[in-house]
Amino acid sequence: MIHDISSVCTYCGVGCDITAQVENNKILKIYAQSDGYVSQGKLCIKGKFGFDFVDSKERIKDTMIKKSFIEKNFEAMPRELKARSHTLVSYDDIWYKSNYEFATSLAAWKLSELKYQYGGKSFCATGGARTSCESGFLLQKFTRDTMESPNIDNCARVCHAPSLNGMAATIGEGAATNPYDDIYKTEFMLVIGSNTTEAHPIVANRMIEASRKKIAKLVVCDVRNIQLGKFASEEVILPYESNLLFLNSIAYVILKEELYNQNFIDTRTKEFEEYKNSILRDPYADPKCFENIKGYEKLATQIPQIAREYATKKSMIFWGLGITENLDGSYAVMAMVNLALLTGNIGKEGVGLMPLRGQNNVQGACDMGCLPYYAPDYVKPKEEGLKTPDMIDAMIDGKIKSMIVMGEDIAHIHPNQNKINKALDNLELLITQELFMTQIAQKSDIVFGVKSAYEKTGVYVNAMRRLHLSQPLVESDLPDDWEVLRDIENKIKGEFLYNSSQDVWQQVRVEAPYRFGGASYQKLKKHRSKGMQWPVDKEDTPILHTKSFRTKDGFGYFKYNSYKLRGQVEKLLNNKPLDKFYLTTGRVLIHYNNSAQTIQTPKLKDKHNQDVILASLEDKERIGKDKIILQTKYGKTSPLEVKFVKTIKPNTLFVSFHHSKSHINYIFGDESDTNTKTALFKSIEVDIL
Repeated sequence: MIHDISSVCTYCGVGCDITAQVENNKILKIYAQSDGYVSQGKLCIKGKFGFDFVDSKERIKDTMIKKSFIEKNFEAMPRELKARSHTLVSYDDIWYKSNYEFATSLAAWKLSELKYQYGGKSFCATGGARTSCESGFLLQKFTRDTMESPNIDNCARVCHAPSLNGMAATIGEGAATNPYDDIYKTEFMLVIGSNTTEAHPIVANRMIEASRKKIAKLVVCDVRNIQLGKFASEEVILPYESNLLFLNSIAYVILKEELYNQNFIDTRTKEFEEYKNSILRDPYADPKCFENIKGYEKLATQIPQIAREYATKKSMIFWGLGITENLDGSYAVMAMVNLALLTGNIGKEGVGLMPLRGQNNVQGACDMGCLPYYAPDYVKPKEEGLKTPDMIDAMIDGKIKSMIVMGEDIAHIHPNQNKINKALDNLELLITQELFMTQIAQKSDIVFGVKSAYEKTGVYVNAMRRLHLSQPLVESDLPDDWEVLRDIENKIKGEFLYNSSQDVWQQVRVEAPYRFGGASYQKLKKHRSKGMQWPVDKEDTPILHTKSFRTKDGFGYFKYNSYKLRGQVEKLLNNKPLDKFYLTTGRVLIHYNNSAQTIQTPKLKDKHNQDVILASLEDKERIGKDKIILQTKYGKTSPLEVKFVKTIKPNTLFVSFHHSKSHINYIFGDESDTNTKTALFKSIEVDIL
């Protein structure tokens, strides 16, 4: 008998509602209901077809322990563990298959030994954005309470940490201000640093519809021509790393032409005069600066037009990693908040600030306190821990000895992979909870196979703060992520007394009352089709900042940061030769992140089985090859196919990063956003071999 079961998509931060047709514990089909609140009856190719990973033969069905780890630690093991080691079954030359009970006991013993020998801070953890809020909550609780370490982080470190930083510094809350459907209530949309049709296609559908029906004007800004630009009234091509220069120029025009909302500024904001004086005195803020940037002169006339539209209409700004993965990512976010404060485009319907989050639960992982500087509910922790790049340095220095990774492939998606491999090899214990033998799982000592999102109950928070209580589409005997942590903790301290995900969520409601106090499982089940946007009390909160901001005094704060001349802009301004190529990276529609799940569906894998470099047709003769290697001082890629297109500016390149065999992230170093150490993935000079 076929059953229809509703849940939430396991891919990007859009958080589409899905319905699965299931028969004999197998997913036959996934579709969206015509009245779906987020999906609007449509799913992207990943959401619709990318479910074969659930019953893939490649799934980790057992707990795996590395033979070398047993050999190295056998003599030091307690007698009881030595006696039980006979239950291990050889899998291949590298791995033993282990029963779950022995593996959790072994993990608990080794974690305790290392903590006793080196102290709690010798432990770190990362992850939580690919699993439920309940599991993310327990990961940070295990780190802080059980291991007594402040060193907890998640993959926001390589994506939207600058969004949180920039928004928190100015308006006190680092999350999207409005629902997606406000796209139909706005008059003007500015999309910058987001290839929305590829990375967040169901949000892009709304943008395209609003533009086509002339509900709202659409302006798209990127370093190359992207598909969304075809539906825009204006497409802006920016030089590499010039986001802050561009955004400050928009503000300059609004100030110079006195298009700002004085009443909003007077009643809702502070530090305006200082901001105004700083920007009007800054020579890099004047749009005329672009007149001297060869190849980008058009921006000098585009910017004033965009500024006037944004300031005089109900406007929304959307952004992605093209903003945040830069040296001044946090400052660019502050600049966008400045624009909203300047014009009053915040705190009401059809306006606002919309960071387009990448992972299905990266918002939830941050909400749960999987950050070194925030506990649950964004409360300051007792002690601030290390960010992921600092953890890597501490591993190399021998200060961090053990690590748990929950569903985050730091051996693929993070930069400077030669350095990361060196750091991971220096650990005495690496535990991973995963679905497949990803790059990080292969480097681990103990690997726990766990339930996927389609096999468990849990809360997920999408990019517009929407809580969705998922339910299992199929049954699985594997443990959930939170259960693994509970079972290890119970053999160390015995304080995790949770029998269900609902028990864990009840604790979340206690420790994060502002956002989740009113969000009981019962209420979330009742609102499963639409979800609820936090903060949830008796009702939910679709729009933030309607009466006051989340700062201590309720005011929004202008924060001005001047653009620092560098990179491609500096060379173009000073007529220096572009002897190397500028590379940027991004997703393609077919795959998701490290592609661990999507490559399990042949229909998806066959459409994109390798990462391809896009280069300008004008550079075809200069490059002179159909296959090239990219190299920097940090490392080099594998040989990659080149496709020459019209959508790329000369002297620039684009490449996706989905396939680990490509070694894309081996060429990036430690350069990062000033405030958050989010990697500079969107601009790097490369040599071609």
